[in-house]
Amino acid sequence: MPSSKDRSTADGSGTPSQAIIDAVAAREGVDATEIAPPEYEPLYSVVNPEALDDLFSTAASEAQRDAVVAFEYEGYDVVVRGDGRVDVSESGDGKSLEDRFTD
Repeated sequence: MPSSKDRSTADGSGTPSQAIIDAVAAREGVDATEIAPPEYEPLYSVVNPEALDDLFSTAASEAQRDAVVAFEYEGYDVVVRGDGRVDVSESGDGKSLEDRFTD
């Protein structure tokens, strides 16, 4: 059973957009290749994946390392941090998306 949060590793492997898809797939109990239309909205319907990946690239500046992007996707609250963490938690668990910034 998945934990209440799925996190990517901060070791620089993979992109934030792929970490989001992988975490949602794990939460849904499906393969990442199944996170696709028509069953699931494309990630680009809520965020520009290329811009997100560029923002959090390994060549990011010190200011970008402090960046945080948060949004809802497929019933999950997604928080991407400049340190490489990608948190995916169920929406509606009583915690606001804004509160997740401090987790």
